[in-house]
Amino acid sequence: MKKIILIEDETSVVSFIKKGLQENGYEVSVAFDGRTGIQLVQSNDFDLVILDIMLPEMNGLDVCKEIRKTNQHVPILFLTALGTSENIVLGLESGGDDYLVKPFKFIELVARIKSLLRRSGKGSAPEMAESEADHDHVFRFSDLILNDYTKKVTRGGEEIPLTSTEYKLLLYFLNNPEKVISRAEILDSVWGVNYELGTNVVDVYVNYLRKKLDHNEDNKLIHTVIGMGYVLKKS
Repeated sequence: MKKIILIEDETSVVSFIKKGLQENGYEVSVAFDGRTGIQLVQSNDFDLVILDIMLPEMNGLDVCKEIRKTNQHVPILFLTALGTSENIVLGLESGGDDYLVKPFKFIELVARIKSLLRRSGKGSAPEMAESEADHDHVFRFSDLILNDYTKKVTRGGEEIPLTSTEYKLLLYFLNNPEKVISRAEILDSVWGVNYELGTNVVDVYVNYLRKKLDHNEDNKLIHTVIGMGYVLKKS
């Protein structure tokens, strides 16, 4: 049973979401303020975090940043009434993986949860032999290897820890090697945002990824194509 923590201060929303998720087979814990939410996430092994932005004690953006200091992998879904482009961008840049604007349909919440669990490797998946998993799920480029079954990334034999968003971004590059990809394409494919936000979130995360992949490496892999976007290629 997948374990979800809901960090939300509106009791009516909590009751609605908790009841619905439990009926869908999830185990749900609740925190009514930001600081309690952080403590629970740090002391438990949750599969997913649902996080409001407007919270007592500490706002959701700061909660997200604190969680990311010690846990880079748990998917975080922002659930908020603040649906402007600026707030969406702030949520993504603080370490969130997805957002859902209130009011929302419960069926959409469940769909977002399932999608995030699949992306993080925590969704249900058929069992397969290790050799088959390696054959179907391993991406190689230069000395970079990504195993999408184990979610392990290495370069030159050294494991590279990535956040869930960094991982999704790298996987998108690996699915499109040597291709110049626009910021709009990346924003749509990685963040699921299909309209212009006027955001630099793509540039921010490409920079994060570069620092981890290309640090102390002569052969840089992610390159800027001025005026067009980015490309994964050998130097």
